[in-house]
Amino acid sequence: MRTLLSSVSLGLATALTLSLTGCGAQIAKDDKSARPKAVSVTNCGKKVTYEKRPDRVVTNDVGITELMFALGLEDRMAGYVMPADKGTTEGLPYKDAYDEVKWLSKDRVTKEIALSARADLVFAGWNYGFNENTLTPDELHKDGIDTYLLTESCRNARTDTSRGIMPPLDALYTDLDNLGRIFGVEDRAQKLIKQYKATVAAVRAKAPKRADRPSVFLYDSGQDQPFTSGRYAAPEQIISEAGGVNIVHDLKDSWTTVGWETVVKRDPDVIVINDYGTTSAEEKKKFLLSYPPLRNVSAIKHKRIYTLDYADLVESPRNPSAIERLGAYLRLHGASS
Repeated sequence: MRTLLSSVSLGLATALTLSLTGCGAQIAKDDKSARPKAVSVTNCGKKVTYEKRPDRVVTNDVGITELMFALGLEDRMAGYVMPADKGTTEGLPYKDAYDEVKWLSKDRVTKEIALSARADLVFAGWNYGFNENTLTPDELHKDGIDTYLLTESCRNARTDTSRGIMPPLDALYTDLDNLGRIFGVEDRAQKLIKQYKATVAAVRAKAPKRADRPSVFLYDSGQDQPFTSGRYAAPEQIISEAGGVNIVHDLKDSWTTVGWETVVKRDPDVIVINDYGTTSAEEKKKFLLSYPPLRNVSAIKHKRIYTLDYADLVESPRNPSAIERLGAYLRLHGASS
C-alpha cells in the first residue's frame, strides 16, 4: 500500500493471499461436468440463452477477468483486455492464470479485438467496456458473438443515467451463479458464494452499532471535483459491511462526481483512496492532505486515510477480502479523536 497503513493492514497482507487462494484460484479442474446444450440466465433483467458453453471468452478489465479466474475458467478464455493502470495483479493467487491467458490489449475492448481473437463471448459491462459510442452488445451479436454484462454495471431502468439494479455483493453472487450455469461449473460457483458470504458475515458480526459507525468517503480521483461511489457501486457495500457509513449513500448512482463542499459538510472520519491510474495513491494522499478546503475535515486532521486497490472496489472476487481489511482498519482507526 502506498498510503497511511496501520499495523493491522500489514498483518493482513498474508491473510489477503490466503483468503484469495481459498476463494477459487486453487480449485481443482476436474469438476467441469457437461452442461445442457442451451442454458438460459437472467442478465441485467433480461432472459439470455447461450446455445453452447463458450470456449473463447474475451473479458474486459481486472474484476471481470478475475471472476473467470476464480471459477477456474482460464482455459475457456481467448484473452483479456485491461489498461495497465487498472489494479495490481502481481503476487496474487491468480498470477498463474494471468500468465496463461493472453493480454490482448491495454486499451479497451473493441469488435476488432473480439473478431481477431475468434471470441464466442465477450464479458464486459456498461462503461466497463460497452458503451453507445464505441461498442455495444448488439454489434457483437450481429457477428455471432454472445455477450454477458457485469451485473454491477446494469443500467437502472428507473433513471436515465445511473447503473446498478441490486446491492453490489448480490451482483457478485448473481454473476458467479450465472457463470457457473453457463460454463457448467455450478458446484464450484456455489462453493465460492458460500465462502464469500461466510467471510462477509464474520466481519459484519464485529462491526460497531450503527450509531457508532465511522463515516467514510471513497476518493477515486479528481481535483476540481472528486469522483466517488454512490449507493449502487461495490464500495457502498464494502464500506457498510466493513462497519462504516458511505457519506454519499443517498446518491442514487454508481460511480459519479460530487462537489468538495459535500465532502466538507459531511465531514468523513475516514477517506478510502482507490489506487489506480497514472496518479499514484501516495500522490492522491498528498493532494488530500494539502487541499485547503479539506483542512478541517476529520479524516484529514487525523490522517485517517486508507488505500484499497481498484480491483478491491469494483465487482470482483477480491470484494470479501477488501471488506475484511477495511473492517479491521475501521475498528482501530475509525473513531473520532
